[in-house]
Amino acid sequence: MTGKLGPESLATALAATGAADSAVTQGPAYGEDAAAIDLTGAGETLVVAADPLSLAAESVGTLAVHVACNDVAASGADPRWLTHTLFLPDDDPDRLRTVVDQVDATARDIGLSVVGGHTEVLDALDRPLCSMTAMGTTDRFVSSGGAEPGDRLLLTKGAAIEATAILATDFREECLEAGVSAATLDAAADFLDEVSVVPDAAAVRDAATALHDPTEGGVATALVEMASASGAAFAVERDAVPVRPETRACCDALGVDPLATFGSGALLAAVPPERVDEALDALDAAGIEGAEIGVVEAGEREEAAEGTVRIDGEPLAEPPRDELYPLWEAREAGE
Repeated sequence: MTGKLGPESLATALAATGAADSAVTQGPAYGEDAAAIDLTGAGETLVVAADPLSLAAESVGTLAVHVACNDVAASGADPRWLTHTLFLPDDDPDRLRTVVDQVDATARDIGLSVVGGHTEVLDALDRPLCSMTAMGTTDRFVSSGGAEPGDRLLLTKGAAIEATAILATDFREECLEAGVSAATLDAAADFLDEVSVVPDAAAVRDAATALHDPTEGGVATALVEMASASGAAFAVERDAVPVRPETRACCDALGVDPLATFGSGALLAAVPPERVDEALDALDAAGIEGAEIGVVEAGEREEAAEGTVRIDGEPLAEPPRDELYPLWEAREAGE
């Protein structure tokens, strides 16, 4: 039935509170419509990011937390608080329990406190819709638009980390039919554990002039977005972009370009040339792979006001449509 959940069902949703945080003076509770956070002693800047997630049905709660927190982390902040708005297609208690357990476990793993939100049933939906707002604090905000000519472009982990996990779970049967081994798919499914870029950002943020996390549209879209925000020109070598064997296998099987599909798990950073080694060493010390994939080209910023990206010398005029969407659309159409 469409509408708010009742008190008993809501109590289940409110069980997802994540890590405890003494700054939270009013957290989620039945009858409470707002959270209260004491910012005394917090960093100088509060960073806030919101994102909805409805696809990736097997792990929607996990991914929704990471996607919102990654935006905060990629701004130089430490994610601390989360509000969780959840729309469900029905009042199935098992579905509710699955999603809130995913949210709770992921929040605890990051060290994040779920401070509020809203939960209701909307029978027009055919899958859960999670909308997250993450908040964090920092003494140095790092925007996507700070890249300077001469900076080097670094990428952590690799392209299509998130998409690989989705392909290995939501499209497992299709991958098997296309010849991907079960062992490869099992390993690829574990990429879900690497979707957070909170540790990546913590390692490189002091050296970075700009940070951005690839999401929908992957590395290619993230490059276009950062170049545009910076009013800069980027030159990238495709072969320099790390693509894991499991990613290559899953993407090749279903005809997906690893650079043009969901990329949560990687972090794109612009770093001055004299600090590249420092940034890569910091990533290595944190156990995170990092690679230099390109350069911010010199030139008048006014001439690149709209941002310019070239991959292997070929211009990328606009961000690509994510290449997982046709797969979902074909499934819904029964093809």
